[in-house]
Amino acid sequence: MKEKVKVIGFDADDTLWINENYYRATEDRFAELLSAYGDPEQIKGELFKTEMKNLELFGYGVKPFIISMVETAIRVSDSKISNEIIEQMLDMGRGMLREPVELLPGVEKVLQQLHGKYRLIVATKGDLLDQERKLKNSGLAGYFHHIEVMSDKTQDSYAELISHLDIRPEEFVMIGNSMRSDILPPYELGSYVIYIPYEMTWQHETNVEEIHANERYYKYTSLEEILEVF
Repeated sequence: MKEKVKVIGFDADDTLWINENYYRATEDRFAELLSAYGDPEQIKGELFKTEMKNLELFGYGVKPFIISMVETAIRVSDSKISNEIIEQMLDMGRGMLREPVELLPGVEKVLQQLHGKYRLIVATKGDLLDQERKLKNSGLAGYFHHIEVMSDKTQDSYAELISHLDIRPEEFVMIGNSMRSDILPPYELGSYVIYIPYEMTWQHETNVEEIHANERYYKYTSLEEILEVF
């Protein structure tokens, strides 16, 4: 692989830094706030339904998550939810946007060793302002040739990215923690992929079949292990 690849793409959330933990912690607090209207798993299930309904219109990120929390609270409470609790939800969302950026183990070591040997890029999805903030606060921006924040990670969006980079699919490798978003779309285009599962994954990103082992698909338990193939 390393003889063919010219560009290495990194997912951001839960590949370079911690992200999903904040969502799950906020989801738990949300279920507690609405405990009068259902048990925690019921409330979380209703929130997920709202997120899926809103996904096409609002996309990914903290802001759509906040909207979905408020909408779910109004629905499950039959519009009885208090303004005070809604304000608490808004504060929870603001808190998520202010969370410090915590790098995952080995990230800077990997980038230091690969920088200059390959073009490194970030290919992520979500809210542009939030992702720009996290990248700036991470201290990693200087390692990357290009930053791509996608509204969604589809095969078409990866094809556009590869075209923009002026390379062939087989000259690109994508590294990420989501089989649905980071691995399957570029793999189906003919690129190399490296799957590094994170300790927790949003429900929407699961329930897809993993690729069978082959020469274009690698799986590791930590980012630092990818140096074996580079």
